[in-house]
Amino acid sequence: MEKLDLRKQLKAYYSPSEKPGIVDIPELTYLTYTGRGEPGGEAYSEALAALYAAAYTLKFASKKKGRDFTVMTLEGLWWWDNHGIINLEDAPPRETWNWTSIILVPDFITAAMFEEVKPDLIEKKGRALEKVKLGRIHEGLSAQMLHVGPFSDEPRSQKILHGFIDENGYRLRGRHHEIYMSDPRRTPQEKWKTILRHPIEKV
Repeated sequence: MEKLDLRKQLKAYYSPSEKPGIVDIPELTYLTYTGRGEPGGEAYSEALAALYAAAYTLKFASKKKGRDFTVMTLEGLWWWDNHGIINLEDAPPRETWNWTSIILVPDFITAAMFEEVKPDLIEKKGRALEKVKLGRIHEGLSAQMLHVGPFSDEPRSQKILHGFIDENGYRLRGRHHEIYMSDPRRTPQEKWKTILRHPIEKV
């Protein structure tokens, strides 16, 4: 059975360089979990556990039906109550951060498939699974770049990305998007790879 690898299929969107560029992201299907609180905190960790439980359950259910796929890496959309804040270094206390953690899944994963496995998932993994949803996100025109290093150093790359957006006659819209390409349990912080992405529009 051939296994679908979305990272390879969507290479243009998941293999940026450290130099900013512009991409047009199509409408894609994601598992999502929206919450509030410190990155790495209790609520955030609960969200990640629920998302991965759902992703792997759907993978195995789909495989039984003849269509296998590789579970994608974690991604996150971030925003603050004050929508005027756009830079990480200006962000309020971390416990007030809003986020939607997401995992990309193939388009052949349908709402009907998710609803079929969800009751058993909730029974086995807990009520946090009730907050996991399956939906479509269309970011469209976006600027992105690869950040290499710890999360604490992201403002450096974010300034480069925002400068590129301004210089090319665009402005920000939507929410700050991060794609976590490294496993922090196995990779030194100085080698962590994170894609920084932000939807844009012409000024």
